[in-house]
Amino acid sequence: QVQPVESGGGVVQPGGSLRLSCQASGFTLSSYGMSWYRQAPGKERDLVGLMSTSGTTTYVSSVRGRFAISRDNAKNTMYLQMNSLKPEDTAVYYCYRAGDYWGQGTQVTVSS
Repeated sequence: QVQPVESGGGVVQPGGSLRLSCQASGFTLSSYGMSWYRQAPGKERDLVGLMSTSGTTTYVSSVRGRFAISRDNAKNTMYLQMNSLKPEDTAVYYCYRAGDYWGQGTQVTVSS
């Protein structure tokens, strides 16, 4: 069964860091373009960034320079390193694979 599985969310103070993981189940992660999305309470799900099959990354302006997507092919896992976190980064973060495959999401809360 094709399923991305996120982990690594939690509560962090402003200015702190978290690393989210997206474990690919049922498929080889490096064979697909993969994305991170987030959904804040009462808002739509928005793109955070993406990684192509070649490893090229692209980010939305609000996270560029603070967030970084990486991939470990041996572990079949993608990561989202989030630094300098702000309260407005609070959201459920989702991993997405083309073909409409979503993970269950992991909550990130940035609060003092």
